[in-house]
Amino acid sequence: MKHVSLGGLDVSRIGLGAMTMAGVYTTGGGLDDAESIRTIHRALDLGVTHIDTAEIYGPFHSEEIVGKAIKGRRDDVVVATKFGLVSHAGDGPGVIDSSAGNVKTAVEGSLLRLGTDHIDLYYQHRVDPNTPIEETVGALAELVAEGKVRHIGLSEAGPETIRRAHAVHPVAALQTEYSLWTRDIEAEILPLLRELGIGFVPYSPLGHGLLTGQIRTVDDFTDDDWRKTNPRFTGENFQRNLRIVDEVRAIGAEIGATPAQTALAWLLTRGDDIAPIPGTRRVSRVEENTAADGIELSAAQLDRLNNLTPAAGERHDEANMASIDR
Repeated sequence: MKHVSLGGLDVSRIGLGAMTMAGVYTTGGGLDDAESIRTIHRALDLGVTHIDTAEIYGPFHSEEIVGKAIKGRRDDVVVATKFGLVSHAGDGPGVIDSSAGNVKTAVEGSLLRLGTDHIDLYYQHRVDPNTPIEETVGALAELVAEGKVRHIGLSEAGPETIRRAHAVHPVAALQTEYSLWTRDIEAEILPLLRELGIGFVPYSPLGHGLLTGQIRTVDDFTDDDWRKTNPRFTGENFQRNLRIVDEVRAIGAEIGATPAQTALAWLLTRGDDIAPIPGTRRVSRVEENTAADGIELSAAQLDRLNNLTPAAGERHDEANMASIDR
């Protein structure tokens, strides 16, 4: 597995997102912690060094699984987790809180669940409109000085926030959605990251599963799967977006790759400072995804992928888009 640098932090260029190990697409059912742990172990065996989780996943359950899986292998893993969507002052999960006090409470819980004395990459999960970013990053800088955090990151932060945060303490990575059907960061965010020397971690690099080619109807989703209300998975938008998948599938067929591998291979051509974290809780999927590291796309195939019709619909519903800093 090839490696890249995220603001000085060395990681495998394909990581593993642990969100679905806590059943985040649905509110329960179908979870198999033993399989999730086997998936993490298989990823490590295949050369993945970058595991991404967050306290809100579960909440807390994903961190616990990651902690169990990396026990005895901690030195082989770059552990990334996130704070800020759980208020520890009494308001609980789903409440944005990046106050200095909440940051310091959150990190202790994450360290305990992960079974480690330090977090390699600690992200603010969403920008807190009620707390100046300077206060949040100041608290993170103290955690770095104490050795509890090695590098800091931001998730779904806009250009002004990124600049202000980086002025207080170097930001190693920004995590934001990026894939063949979500490319808005290319206009302003990506050039800014490169100007400042900040790495980029695309989440949902497979379009919440659509780019795997396995989803042809939302009828197969459980009733509580939030994708049923996602604009890109509803009505006419969904049918139009399937055409993107069909083109990705066609290109993959030319090189003997699955749609998922083709989509990831495209993403890996976007720069040596990009490290996507496709999420899965299944061994077979992590084997499929990591194999994208060895796939080469021709110039003509890249041109076709670069010129795909943009996805129809907003990438999140109104409530979730409102929490994104822009």
